[in-house]
Amino acid sequence: MPEFSRSSGEAAYDALIMALRNGAFVPGDRLREEEVAARLSLSRTPVREALRRLESDGIVEHRPRIGAVIRVLAHTELVELYEMRAVLEATAAEMAARHGSAAEFDALETMNDRIEASREDPATGAAINQDFHRGLYLAGRNRFLLESARALNNALLLLGPTTYTDPARIDVVVRQHRDIITALHARDGAAAAAAARAHLETSLRHRLGSVSA
Repeated sequence: MPEFSRSSGEAAYDALIMALRNGAFVPGDRLREEEVAARLSLSRTPVREALRRLESDGIVEHRPRIGAVIRVLAHTELVELYEMRAVLEATAAEMAARHGSAAEFDALETMNDRIEASREDPATGAAINQDFHRGLYLAGRNRFLLESARALNNALLLLGPTTYTDPARIDVVVRQHRDIITALHARDGAAAAAAARAHLETSLRHRLGSVSA
């Protein structure tokens, strides 16, 4: 029985994380146990367990007389998040230029082409973009850097709806990804780091613009 309870809680947690990634739940949404359970076709007990875990992860906060709510990042938190991403991804790109394989760089190029082809499906493009950045970290061959990046995953869930609904945004992303890939193929760590940093700085500007719009 304890094993069943634990696996049910894990299933509920994974389902909620996936719902956040897919945009089914967004920052500011109130998460009522019964509604979440019905929406995910789960019972309330594992959902309650998952919500407690999300609260300990910093994804959900408990508000008096309201209950569980998905956190909304403050302006300063958003800037700090992207500053940290820029540092980590510039380092990942520099290391990838040294340690990554040509096959991994080709895979990044394929993913970038798929992002461009998914401009009519922003959610799919955003999901592929996550895979692109994960692939960049993996190509860096540094487990400690990878763990640092994973520590940001919870905060990334709080960014809200994708900015990929803007076709012009896709053009910028694809072009900047290509700059990174070109530097990787050339084994130019400094150029790869600079391209990754520029990409995150541009992403922050777009994100701030979407928040204020």
